[in-house]
Amino acid sequence: MSVPLQRVNSEENIAELARLASDIWREYYIAIITMEQIEYMIGKFQSAAAITDQIERQGYEYYAIQGDGAAVGYLSVKPEEGKLFLSKFYVAKAYRGRGYASQAMAFLEQLCQARSLSHIWLTVNRHNEASIAVYEKKGFRVVREQVADIGGGFVMDDYVMEKEIASLGSNAEG
Repeated sequence: MSVPLQRVNSEENIAELARLASDIWREYYIAIITMEQIEYMIGKFQSAAAITDQIERQGYEYYAIQGDGAAVGYLSVKPEEGKLFLSKFYVAKAYRGRGYASQAMAFLEQLCQARSLSHIWLTVNRHNEASIAVYEKKGFRVVREQVADIGGGFVMDDYVMEKEIASLGSNAEG
């Protein structure tokens, strides 16, 4: 299976991702955080205006994971200090467990190699056991804990996870 990832840069694509984000967040995160925090975070980080600002002013790149003729997930990355920050990585419920995340992760590793970036790093809620398990299976390890005040009386209580990316010239197996 080859999953195309499409760079997101049009208003239409951004609006599609914001709708997808809203659906995924309300479905998935209700078991981890309150609906009040979910709504706050969607507005602050996943609305069309927030995504547009991240792309146009903050240096983030968004990619839609394509399947069945539409976006079935998405990711957002930003190169930082020789590493790739994986800010967002989501797949719609109906498409989980079908290889989309693995294909997207392979894309990210290729992106790192092409840009000579040494690691992929991310933050994940410490209570998000399913995602932590997936990241560990993909070779990520917890490097520290982090609590960040995001405003509105909310904090993100996360692990910072990181994966080393083998360089193109090495014989490392992965």
